[in-house]
Amino acid sequence: MTQAPRRTRWWLAGLLGLLIVLSAGIAVFWGDLVSTALDPKVPFQTYDPPPGPDYATKAAWHLRPQANNTLDADIFFIAPTTYDGGRNWNSRLNAKRANRQFQNVMAPNYVGPFVSVGRVFAPRYRQASLYSLTTLREDAREARQFAYGDVRDAFRWYADQDNGGRPFVLVGVEQGGTLGLRLLTEEIARDPELRSRLVAAYLIDTVSPADAPPLATCVKRDQAGCLAAWATVYEGDFDAGKRLLERALVWNTRGELENISPRPALCFNPILGAVTDQPAPMRLHLGAANATGLEWGARPAFMARQVAARCEDGVLHVTRPRSASLKPTGSWADRRKAPGFNLFYADLEADAKARLAAWRAR
Repeated sequence: MTQAPRRTRWWLAGLLGLLIVLSAGIAVFWGDLVSTALDPKVPFQTYDPPPGPDYATKAAWHLRPQANNTLDADIFFIAPTTYDGGRNWNSRLNAKRANRQFQNVMAPNYVGPFVSVGRVFAPRYRQASLYSLTTLREDAREARQFAYGDVRDAFRWYADQDNGGRPFVLVGVEQGGTLGLRLLTEEIARDPELRSRLVAAYLIDTVSPADAPPLATCVKRDQAGCLAAWATVYEGDFDAGKRLLERALVWNTRGELENISPRPALCFNPILGAVTDQPAPMRLHLGAANATGLEWGARPAFMARQVAARCEDGVLHVTRPRSASLKPTGSWADRRKAPGFNLFYADLEADAKARLAAWRAR
């Protein structure tokens, strides 16, 4: 009579142990499982990309200025990754989830600091998927090269049809920053007229070579026509900066992506407004913001003195912010995109205004 209950208990204990082992395995390999699911599983060479944009139409732009916008400078903004992946190496222009993330997360947090500086032009482009940014495969590099063609065409349309000789700021975030670096090198730095109108280039969460920048780097806040680029890791995350640079890809002179190593990386400190190894204490931090979900155009509440920052070996090391709203959240994919907050929102706003004033004075 006692053997049956005993067998049942052993059976339940075994089942529980199996579930624990399976759960642990899933937790350990969850990232690999998700990444595999996002792999298009077709070579880029035989891939048929989605239809391209017509920048003469409103549908090809995330953001364009309203007719009543009286600001006399422009912002050309290249969006970060919002498309996870799956069937496509490159996103469709009308991908609903990706566009919704731009509107609800990326625009309020990363376009927001610049809306009081100039009119915003933010093109849609067939961005490379998040999956392509997690692998060093040649297919993924080709997907990112393909995305650049759209960004280049959008900028050429803007420069020919919309700029009208106005000063402009170039802003790119994450994937958009990498594409912006090539745009800066090939389209802006080589054109004396465009270069003379550039107020500054901000390449956020972007690894950029320090040994041959296409422009002078920003070394003081009252400097115009300069480059500010940085990639961030949290202070105390062992070897995070080294791992970031080991996987970072930059453009070579042939328009191909290659590992930055052994070249040094550029590091701009947004708190100090300069490329410098000098540490920026928390008391100088003007303000972070979590603007996710905020109505477009609304000004977020700033959280000042949240982080300190210092450049070390080409990477910006930032202390972990105190506010819970400034901590990474969301799915595996969301945590690998630009975060849904901007640690340097107020600092970038002040920096861009100062550089525009310097450009006008110049």
